[in-house]
Amino acid sequence: MSSAVVVAEKGNSLWDDAVARLKKNRLAVFSLCLLAFELVICLLTPWIAPYGFEVQDLNNTLSGPSAAHWFGTDALGRDLFTRVLYGGRISIMVGLLASGVSVIVGVIYGAVAGFVGGKLDNLMMRAVDVLYALPFIFLVIILMVYFGRNIVLMFIALGLTQWLTMARITRGQVISLRQKEFVDAAHTMGVTGGTIVRRHLIPNALGPVIVYLTLTIPTVVLEEAFLSFLGLGVQAPMASWGTLIKDGVDVMEIAPWLLLFPAATLSLTLFCLNFLGDGLRDALDPKGAKD
Repeated sequence: MSSAVVVAEKGNSLWDDAVARLKKNRLAVFSLCLLAFELVICLLTPWIAPYGFEVQDLNNTLSGPSAAHWFGTDALGRDLFTRVLYGGRISIMVGLLASGVSVIVGVIYGAVAGFVGGKLDNLMMRAVDVLYALPFIFLVIILMVYFGRNIVLMFIALGLTQWLTMARITRGQVISLRQKEFVDAAHTMGVTGGTIVRRHLIPNALGPVIVYLTLTIPTVVLEEAFLSFLGLGVQAPMASWGTLIKDGVDVMEIAPWLLLFPAATLSLTLFCLNFLGDGLRDALDPKGAKD
């Protein structure tokens, strides 16, 4: 008697399909690799930087790029390559942590509003509308002036200016998901509302959130550079890309490399983040699949 061997074929999840589509986008993959390399370099800066970020050589000020100083030196004789690396640590850290704050606040707020619905949802969204009308960049400037130029406060302040759109995106996704069969099944099994939101709705709403996150990070990095350019960012002798650009603008006529290298590094990072965001948007959009 012959026996039939049944081989179960494992299907791909939505996330597996998204990763496969992302890999086909060469520009997005290249941007991701470049950003990962940049992040690793910034993390290892204390060990790979050729000089300390405070080390001065007053006999070698405003010198152009050379074998000793790849990006040249600034007005105090400090190695610009080293300061760009250390500045990247600050700028990228601000972008990541502030965006993390916006994700945590926005996702929780939007998920609760979308799941509960009714009067609470209406009240929470009207509060968002009111906050949208406030000039948040000026509020951040006021906070930085009043409480002092504290880098931790910068993380919180910039993150709290970006959570509003994140909340709206999450709310819209949760509203479209809460009528699905798997939510009804969870209700039938006696699963609490908080567990449904945490374990079912939020994970299924993460696609658009991740895409918007990749667009939030460059926005926060630009806002940090703007504040640093105004002198409200990190304090000397520390530097971010914004403070380095400000220093470069002051002497751009006699030492253009002081503006060129920090601005080029910042621009390259922002381009990569936007290309990655476009790639993730296409990969996570089920309608974009042509299989």
